[in-house]
Amino acid sequence: MFAHNKRLQYTVRVSQSNPGLANLLLEQFGGPQGELAAACRYFTQAIGEDDPGRKDMLFDIATEELSHLEVIGSLVAMLNKGAKGQLAEATMKEADLYRSLQGAGNDSHVTQILYGGGPALTNSGGQLWNAGYIDTIGDPTADLRSNVAAEARAKVIYERLINVTDDPGVKEALGFLMTREIAHLQSFEKALYSIEPNFPPGKLPGDPKFSNVYFNMSQGDGDMSGPWNNESTFEVVSEREQQMAVDGGDGLASVKLKKDELADVQAMVSRTASDPESDPETSADRGTVLS
Repeated sequence: MFAHNKRLQYTVRVSQSNPGLANLLLEQFGGPQGELAAACRYFTQAIGEDDPGRKDMLFDIATEELSHLEVIGSLVAMLNKGAKGQLAEATMKEADLYRSLQGAGNDSHVTQILYGGGPALTNSGGQLWNAGYIDTIGDPTADLRSNVAAEARAKVIYERLINVTDDPGVKEALGFLMTREIAHLQSFEKALYSIEPNFPPGKLPGDPKFSNVYFNMSQGDGDMSGPWNNESTFEVVSEREQQMAVDGGDGLASVKLKKDELADVQAMVSRTASDPESDPETSADRGTVLS
């Protein structure tokens, strides 16, 4: 059960209308790294979670993400407020109004005309929000890693948005939202490492013949070494050794067929066989364009 407190979690102070900036901020309202996606991701994880501690954390953070959706949506609405009134009341000349909504680097005409200046569930390019942004798989060691990555991506987007505005109130609010991504990232990491063991994700162990093997597929300049293929952790297999299948087999795909299936396949192969010795004239040779 939710109760709505009409005060924002962080006060929104916008210095002036800026529909172009409002359009950019939609990235964190209806974009893949945005607050709605985060709230839905953690809320659905919480409902399916059996561990009481993680369940409580996920519900808390999901609910906070909804409050962040309210903050970013309010920023969008305030930045659009002046243009919304001008558009609704037609107080500007048509050409001036159009230019105000479609200047250099400003695609806000889409959200202004279609949504009237309110926060739309799209990203900054107009792509509709969709549930495909939610990548929950139902295993906490996998989902918590995904949550860490999601918070990291969201932080980077907030940094980029901060860098494109000089409005002090907008900067402050975006800075708060960015900082909360850091806090959530820490919570998810702590929750992940409170599970022992947490690697590899899931239950089944890997095949020990391959779990600590690094296949060096690089050749020539740029063939690098680092902790990702350090021989203290990995057995490094060079490209020359990779010419054979790693399981010791012949490296070919095969299937056992019933007698009638085999006869059908052989008939098909015979009927569709090509002649590697031929050099037939084609429409390309004749200069013919096929339609």
